[in-house]
Amino acid sequence: MQTDQARRHYLPAGFDDRAITILLVGCGGNVAQMLMGLAALDTALRAISSRSLNVTVVDDDNVTEANLGRQPFYRCDIGHSKARTLTERINLAHGLAWEAVHGRAPEAIGIDGFDMLISCVDTAAARRALGAALQTGRNPPLYWMDLGNRAGDGQYLIGCPRRTSHSDRPRLPSVLEVFPELADESVAEDDAPSCSVAEALERQSLFVNRVLASHALALLFDLLGRGSIGHAGAFINLAGGQTVPIPLPFANGASLAAAAEHANISHS
Repeated sequence: MQTDQARRHYLPAGFDDRAITILLVGCGGNVAQMLMGLAALDTALRAISSRSLNVTVVDDDNVTEANLGRQPFYRCDIGHSKARTLTERINLAHGLAWEAVHGRAPEAIGIDGFDMLISCVDTAAARRALGAALQTGRNPPLYWMDLGNRAGDGQYLIGCPRRTSHSDRPRLPSVLEVFPELADESVAEDDAPSCSVAEALERQSLFVNRVLASHALALLFDLLGRGSIGHAGAFINLAGGQTVPIPLPFANGASLAAAAEHANISHS
């Protein structure tokens, strides 16, 4: 019989008494919500622990009219860099000095040296590029959290792509290991941009990004603020009002498949 301790993943001691560096990739609906939540998480960590956050945001997209409404941009932002616009606002509001890079990871910025990679990208190809960089890096992040969604459902998952010396505890598989079909380059992808707010809302529910990011941020608060987590992510279905946690560990794919089936969604 497993004890409660055996069913939890614990934050390594090396994360104490310092700023945790995070590379946040993509500035679509999920990243915009994640960035605002990370600022709140930074404030909480400073109050209850010896930790804080130092975030770098990277994205190569500019604000368009279609981004208004579903993402925290305004008409005056149209034509400007998403990454720089959001990061400047967060820095001004919270007195931070987080950085923004207008470009695409991993080409525009290396991922080595960061503690955590958070990806909110639209395509499997972008995930494959990040996964390849993690495999070839000399000092890749210990954690990789990935968020993905469709019109009204999605999932978030945290994994440990880098193997550590703590062999007595199971490593958390990354998104490419849990969803190996994402590595299949023959699968067609629909990454066509929306041209209007109305079209964007037809493609995605208004609040799907906010709901997904809130759940992912809650998991990060448990890990970074309280020191452990009891699940590795979740499948979320807004239409059915369902949230099904991804168990920890999930070396047995049957449990993961059962969770997805129960939530009536597939990976996004």
